[in-house]
Amino acid sequence: MPEGSLEIGELSPLADGQVGLAVLGCPIAHSISPQLHNAALKKMSESNPEYAHWIYHKIEVPADKLAEALPKLAEMGYRGLNLTIPHKVEVLPLVERIDEEAKLMGAVNTLRWNGNGWIGSNTDGYGLEKGVLEDLSVALENSEVLVLGAGGAARAAVAKCLLNGCAEIRVGNRSLERLSEMSETLGEEFGKERIHPFALSAIPQETRDLNNLLVINATSLGLREKDPSPLSLSGLSSDTKVYDMIYNPPETALLTEARKAGMAFGNGLSMLVHQAARALEIWTDEPVPADVMLKEAELAMKGLR
Repeated sequence: MPEGSLEIGELSPLADGQVGLAVLGCPIAHSISPQLHNAALKKMSESNPEYAHWIYHKIEVPADKLAEALPKLAEMGYRGLNLTIPHKVEVLPLVERIDEEAKLMGAVNTLRWNGNGWIGSNTDGYGLEKGVLEDLSVALENSEVLVLGAGGAARAAVAKCLLNGCAEIRVGNRSLERLSEMSETLGEEFGKERIHPFALSAIPQETRDLNNLLVINATSLGLREKDPSPLSLSGLSSDTKVYDMIYNPPETALLTEARKAGMAFGNGLSMLVHQAARALEIWTDEPVPADVMLKEAELAMKGLR
């Protein structure tokens, strides 16, 4: 099955009987989502031959081409889409409707075609919850949480923490304008007193003094080789735990700093697997072999796929 990235202009209609799935983003070359989904579909086809005709691609779609791409993909036979940077918030006015959790998060990462339009969901929060528990043995609701970022992934993280019962959450970002907008929106749903925004350049001392702090990176800083860390961990307690939603590269500058400081850390591979499994469940309405997806993800990250 083809797993190289495509551009929207390179696509042609799917063959009769084929069902298309894809992840859309920019950049997208780093994504291993096709390996995970195609491995799961292959396993599912053993009990249901229909899934032998399902195929998952990665497609590079710049922000200004998303509105054009969505109807085109539906016309070509695509029935399920994942969205990554920069589309999770920008897609909101382009869908027919979104489910309740995605509405609370103000971001969508999964689309399902219902015959008339795209229905939006968000599986990022589910994936984050499972990933943090799996990698760090930490439940979101039992943590003092600091989220870095103010985009779609950050919205999902903040909302999931608050939905799970975190009394309050700290959010840092470089752009205060975007951070203020996110804090206002989520504050209306969950209570403004529960969200504490600040500039990444000025982390409050009371945050640095917290024990059992969980730092979640939901920015794109780290995707590129020379990206700096979004946050200096200097001065944070050694029992701080760090989770970076980025999985490729497997160790970002932030995680390197965490490792050197003796902090427990994890990357976004576990989150990717669990959010992907949940998305495939939405598209197929059937149980999905998450263990197969995890094994494939680990192989892909070792360069064996």
